[in-house]
Formats: sequence, C-alpha cells, structure tokens
Amino acid sequence: MADKITPQRRSYNMSRIRSKDTRPEITVRNWLHSQGMQFRVHRDDLPGKPDIVLPRYQTVVLVHRCFWYGHEGLPCFKVPSSHIDWWQKKTG
Repeated sequence: MADKITPQRRSYNMSRIRSKDTRPEITVRNWLHSQGMQFRVHRDDLPGKPDIVLPRYQTVVLVHRCFWYGHEGLPCFKVPSSHIDWWQKKTG
C-alpha cells in the first residue's frame, strides 16, 4: 500500500502519539490522589511497565486508550477507511 504522506510527515505524526501522561491516565491519577492513595507511575522493573502501581495493595492499573482498542459505543471512535475488514474484526 502506497503511503499518501512523506516519511518525514509520517514520522512527525507518529511522534505526536503519546504513550505516557495521557489525559485518561492523568484523570485516574488525580482521582487516586484525591482518595489519599499513594502510587508510582511507569515502573520499569515490572513486566509491561504498568501505568500506575499501588504498592500497598500489590495492584497495577493499566489505563487503556480507547482509540487503539475501539470499545463499543464510543462516539469518538471511527473505523478507519483503510483495512476495514481488519478493523471490524478487531473492534468486534
């Protein structure tokens, strides 16, 4: 499949996609903090590098980004126009 944008522009676009400190993640962290919970973020020594670790409860929190997972009923998710079959299988 031919890409419609230059490799430099594609690289720039992909560099804008954040993997840390996303809005949903910060919202969860703010709520946990307001509840008086102590937590660590992005621990390198745990498998999968979880978003939030609650050491006291031996619990991790993974904040899924809805764009990549395409959960049902999300008004912000639109099936991309390329590879429609793959996306429909992925989103169920």
